[in-house]
Amino acid sequence: MAVAGAVTVTFSGGRLLSLPRGLASIKSSFLSTLSSSNTGFYPLRPIISAPARKLVVRAARTESEGVSLGFRAPNFELPEPLTGKLWKLDDFESHPALLVMFICNHCPFVKHLKKDIVKLSNFYMKKGLAVVAISSNSVATHPQDGPQFMAEEAKLYKYPFPYLYDETQDVARDFRAVCTPEFFLFKKDGRRPFELVYHGQFDDSRPSNNVPVTGRDLVLAIDCVLSGQPISSIQKPSVGCSIKWHPNANF
Repeated sequence: MAVAGAVTVTFSGGRLLSLPRGLASIKSSFLSTLSSSNTGFYPLRPIISAPARKLVVRAARTESEGVSLGFRAPNFELPEPLTGKLWKLDDFESHPALLVMFICNHCPFVKHLKKDIVKLSNFYMKKGLAVVAISSNSVATHPQDGPQFMAEEAKLYKYPFPYLYDETQDVARDFRAVCTPEFFLFKKDGRRPFELVYHGQFDDSRPSNNVPVTGRDLVLAIDCVLSGQPISSIQKPSVGCSIKWHPNANF
């Protein structure tokens, strides 16, 4: 359905999405690099192969819950296993926007997006976005998500952002995070605290639905924040594995 006052963005002859005219003029948009061979983000060459076997993901699916827009980013102080550095919310105060991602090592939904999260982060961090990832899973039930393996993961995938360990799970509770991956995009106006403007999905792609990874939903939200455009309050929740709470956790 055509959207009034919108511009349709296409590549390689195929329709990608409709953008408000204000966004269509943003030259720095991550989506404008889709057809570039330098990013490697969207292979467009036809691939001829035998029919692929369908991947069945057996992880429990959890949707991110409603956190009110305008929610202020909670303070935190967490270690980065790769470097040993302690990071605080105050470390990102000089940035106009902050993306907080709850992820982990083992979740199939995170693995499905991992390389593309890195590419998106590399692109937007150069434009002023601050990015931080947090793992809050219990190592009692999922030792592969522990700090030693987090450090290995960050090094292997060359995470450009700090990957922090929330051992007590207090930070996850403060953010009201429930799944991995889960995305919180905050904006900052001057000296005011970071305020939540987007709490939704990366895009419509899931490990077993054969929908290409585009990052569309999160990309549009970041473009809006960095260009001063309003963000729609209609946001699809992120879907992923539930955070693995400590066996004796009380809520």
